[in-house]
Amino acid sequence: MLGGYRIEGRRAADIAADVERAVGSGELEPGQLLPPMRELAVELGVNPNTVAAAYRTLRERGVIETAGRRGSRVRPKPATTGREHIRVDVPEGVREVAHGNPDPALLPALVKAFTRAAELSDREPVMYGDDPVEPELARIARAALDADGVPAGPVAVASGSLDAIERVLAAHLKPGDTVAVEDPGWGSLLDLVPALGLRVTPVRVDDDGPRPDDVRAALESGARALIVTDRAQNPTGAVVSATRARALRSVLRDQPEILLIEDDHGHGIVDQPLHPLAGATRHWAFVRSMAKAYGPDLRLAVLTGDVVTLDRVRGRQRLGPGWVSRITQRAVARLWADGAVDTPAVAAAYGRRRDALIAALADHGVTAYGRSGLNVWIPVPDETGAVARLLHAGWAVAPGARFRMSAPPGIRITVSTLTADETGPLARAIASACGRTPMRGYA
Repeated sequence: MLGGYRIEGRRAADIAADVERAVGSGELEPGQLLPPMRELAVELGVNPNTVAAAYRTLRERGVIETAGRRGSRVRPKPATTGREHIRVDVPEGVREVAHGNPDPALLPALVKAFTRAAELSDREPVMYGDDPVEPELARIARAALDADGVPAGPVAVASGSLDAIERVLAAHLKPGDTVAVEDPGWGSLLDLVPALGLRVTPVRVDDDGPRPDDVRAALESGARALIVTDRAQNPTGAVVSATRARALRSVLRDQPEILLIEDDHGHGIVDQPLHPLAGATRHWAFVRSMAKAYGPDLRLAVLTGDVVTLDRVRGRQRLGPGWVSRITQRAVARLWADGAVDTPAVAAAYGRRRDALIAALADHGVTAYGRSGLNVWIPVPDETGAVARLLHAGWAVAPGARFRMSAPPGIRITVSTLTADETGPLARAIASACGRTPMRGYA
């Protein structure tokens, strides 16, 4: 059953730690069946309840899964072998277009905003027990949410989108629950969900966002939550259109107890209108990150939602980090109020780079996608081969395996710093890596 590996431990915590260590080291492989609880209890000389508690801990940590009478086994893709490791090492002299970062030249200067925030904090220092949300940031954020049609709700602040999403999921779901996520989708999210002991079910995505039939099938099959990226979907650049939003709201209204989480990480870099789904279900959260527009190192996202969800999130936050630095919040509020990010100009800059690459690829007979945001998604017949050939040609791209579950193979190109002079050579290299030849016109 376990080959030559022998599980050890007398306490539940020790047994769980031993199994998790063996999974991390590779001594226990994905898919391996664990001993029945009573059998292992006899072998270890402990109470069966002790083994049951150990297995429960392992399920909650996303290391194993249990399927009734079929027993417990190591997860096919356990949280200890996350997608973060699916990346390309970039040798010297190779141009990296895989990083997913914004263009530093399009980020606002921070010195004045943080200086003013620090001066205010010198005069009005924040102490334990003070409001965790900067009032001016909450006011500005709420006004922007109102303008975009996001339903009324309290405002909280988290340390980025992933932190906010994790807190919302933990506020409502229990280990073993299923979450419907976009496929292809954000690699870090695809790691996070199983790490919380939750199951993942994929929902296909096209240019207009998640496909309604897939969403309906996932929810009717038992998914208790749905996570949707409204704009600048990573990696495909999809944008939820008005028509698609109406269709998705119709599906969600038939499942009012579903937890809906919307991620608007494209805020500030996308000039296409937002079509929120929030309010179609009883419990919902809408997350707006500052990372792509104002800088990843700010580690700040604002979120709103129904009163119960936000109360649970803020209550648990108080027991952990307490709050996100009010100095940072004050700086972001100042940047936001001063219009430090020229959204139309930033969106246009990224749009020109995406459109140029997509058009150049089309000239070579290669189809690519990217309606918004920083990235272009390119379906390829042989993902591993394409990545290797492009690396040999001097280009480091992101393997699609980082972002997909059942979706076909692909590669992701980050265009944020791609220059006009690089577009043509990159398109030719991609076409060659995919086995395509240039399209020729005739006079």
